[in-house]
Amino acid sequence: MRLSPHLATPVVLSFLLPFVSGVHGYSATRRATTCNGHAELCNRSFGNVTFVGAHDSYAVGTKSLFVNQDYDITQQLNDGVRMLQSQAHNKNGVIELCHTSCGLQDGGSLEDYLKKVKAWMDNNPNDVVSLLIVNSDNVAPSEYDTVFKSAGVDTLAYAPSSAALAVSDWPTLGTLIDSGKRLVVFLSTTADFTSVPYLIDEFTNVWETAYDVTDTTFDCNVNRTNGDTGTQMYLINHFLDKLIAGVPAPDSSRANTTNAVSGEGSLGVQVQTCAAQYGRNPNFMLVDFYEYGNGSVFQVAADANGVTYNPTTPVATPGGTSSSSGSTPSGSVTSSPNGAVELRVVSAHFAASLAVVGGLVLGASSLL
Repeated sequence: MRLSPHLATPVVLSFLLPFVSGVHGYSATRRATTCNGHAELCNRSFGNVTFVGAHDSYAVGTKSLFVNQDYDITQQLNDGVRMLQSQAHNKNGVIELCHTSCGLQDGGSLEDYLKKVKAWMDNNPNDVVSLLIVNSDNVAPSEYDTVFKSAGVDTLAYAPSSAALAVSDWPTLGTLIDSGKRLVVFLSTTADFTSVPYLIDEFTNVWETAYDVTDTTFDCNVNRTNGDTGTQMYLINHFLDKLIAGVPAPDSSRANTTNAVSGEGSLGVQVQTCAAQYGRNPNFMLVDFYEYGNGSVFQVAADANGVTYNPTTPVATPGGTSSSSGSTPSGSVTSSPNGAVELRVVSAHFAASLAVVGGLVLGASSLL
């Protein structure tokens, strides 16, 4: 059969492309057109994007002394949170996510947590997500690697070209998505690039502002780092605490103001202050009770990124009362995953709470 001259060229090319790909690097890999909800972010470096982070994302409940979020991580991700921060502890050989002590607030195992992350990311292939794990008990990276592999998320994790990257050297969101390596994992201590390269040392790559802030003056001073702050990404801790018997506890009563776009003590003002001080926006903004403010934390991120915040669905209802959250409705006592009692902070039984918690609360150091 003779081919028309008009058909010959495309037919020949179809045979040649597999060979051309090996010589010239041709790739049939798809190119992401929407990244973290915005086409404008696909060509933006990871180091040049501002992400909303959930502080102690695993510590979920309603108005408890030891919780920081009303909704579980699935709802957090659905609403737009893109950094999940957690505290990891060694509990009888199992990596558990606990607030200061597993006897006070146990958020379950890291493996179960990572399985939820994996399920969400499988259903949302155009999003880059970060994890920040505070390695409270200095668990070895090999033990984290075992858990990541068991949960199936190690294949999603991005391994940088070196142990430390300058803010300008991070790949674009589009590149991360196209490569399938769209989970960026930071570990606060013990990270070892030579043994587990996808567990990225936080403080050589990211510096942080102060935490456990109890007044509305959120400054932008460097609080923790092990690197060059001039070239690192940076994270602002923007969650307001109140002192209860000398112990910092999340102040949900002022969360609408703390999470606001503008006004004294607001997230928006701290971002603007830090951007003016350092000539660039923060990369990560850790907040408590992210849904307070009716999406204001996501508006702040959109403004910093120069995109429009236009969610297809409203964020969850403040206070953990939405049926979609999986959170426990308001009440006096609930049971956390390890069976420990979760104590509600109300004036009527605060004294009883202190009696139960006892020396654990008063003696425990406050950890992120």
